[in-house]
Amino acid sequence: MIRGVAAALLVALAVTGCESSQPDYQSIWTTTTTTTPSETAKPEPISSFLEKAGVTGQTVAPEELTDLTVTIPTPAGWQPYQNTNMAPGTRMIAKGDTYPTAMILVFRLTGDFDVREALKYADGDAKLSENFKQLNASAADFGGFPSSMIEGSYDLNGRRMQTYNRIVIATGTPPKPGAPGQRYLVQLTVTTFADQAQQEGPDIEAIIKGFTVAAK
Repeated sequence: MIRGVAAALLVALAVTGCESSQPDYQSIWTTTTTTTPSETAKPEPISSFLEKAGVTGQTVAPEELTDLTVTIPTPAGWQPYQNTNMAPGTRMIAKGDTYPTAMILVFRLTGDFDVREALKYADGDAKLSENFKQLNASAADFGGFPSSMIEGSYDLNGRRMQTYNRIVIATGTPPKPGAPGQRYLVQLTVTTFADQAQQEGPDIEAIIKGFTVAAK
């Protein structure tokens, strides 16, 4: 259900998410500014847009995909991480017991919708975080698929966090010639403590640079 998408997207920010005058990972992303539905209105999450459009979503583990490749590299010292708050199929790696973390969520979508319009809401969950401050954003395609990226800082449990969040609307390889491909929502969220962003920068850059979404 799309409500499951909403819950999982919120968890992505809550369990994963440095404040500086400039983004610490600026060398690895495009700097095209995204256009939001309204700069003054309360941000609306993409899950809400999809639900209103009648779209449903089901989580699927990246390694179980047969028509799409979704991967991230695992830097030295990082390991798989499990949390009871995570939706089934969520994949996360962490360095140590807390942060930094990198999380991948994949949703198999059912229902037709305007992809470009949906991506105007892709940053909604991030902007709803406590005291969120946007550092950078991009509406450029990723791997040939429509995408939206936002990077910023926010407060969580008394700490300042920094998060890189990218959503990709990808289409898998069609099951046969002439057939439509399955559409997916793929989300990567990389999070660290604000005061450790520079220290953890090389590993985080490696994860973001190595993030792959491609039709098989």
